Amino acid sequence: MSIRAIGYDDIPECVEVIKAGFMTVAKQFDITPENAPAFTAYATDEAKIRYWMDEQKRPMYGFYEDGKLLGYYNLMVRDEECELGSLCVLPESRHKGIGEELLNDSIKRARELGCKIMKLSIVEENKVLRKWYESFGFIHTGTVKYDFFPFTCGYLEKNI
Repeated sequence: MSIRAIGYDDIPECVEVIKAGFMTVAKQFDITPENAPAFTAYATDEAKIRYWMDEQKRPMYGFYEDGKLLGYYNLMVRDEECELGSLCVLPESRHKGIGEELLNDSIKRARELGCKIMKLSIVEENKVLRKWYESFGFIHTGTVKYDFFPFTCGYLEKNI
């Protein structure tokens, strides 16, 4: 088991893990391609990940076990702030501490990049996920209801 940087060869597997990871949220909260085509489970493809890598220069990391990608995250760095993006774990690999390892790794790497604040967004209605992030010291900072999503976006941050 290890966490390592994502490279171009890993992109197809990343797409599969992100879609599978976010699809459980989509099903739980009735988020569909029709009512939220921009939701992560539907809008992530190889071109988007290449854009994140090449244009936005987002560092990306994956949790691997026996050569298989089980979890993923990326960081959008802006000066001393960073946004944690697309943290997810394959549904069949959850509740084994992988998400916690990825979160701790993201905080460590963000610090190394000079970040002092980590921000993230969630489906606000996902109370279990919000409590999970709060258990790691993230503070809820607000919500926004966008017309293009059938859910409310919740925002959290943590001084790191």
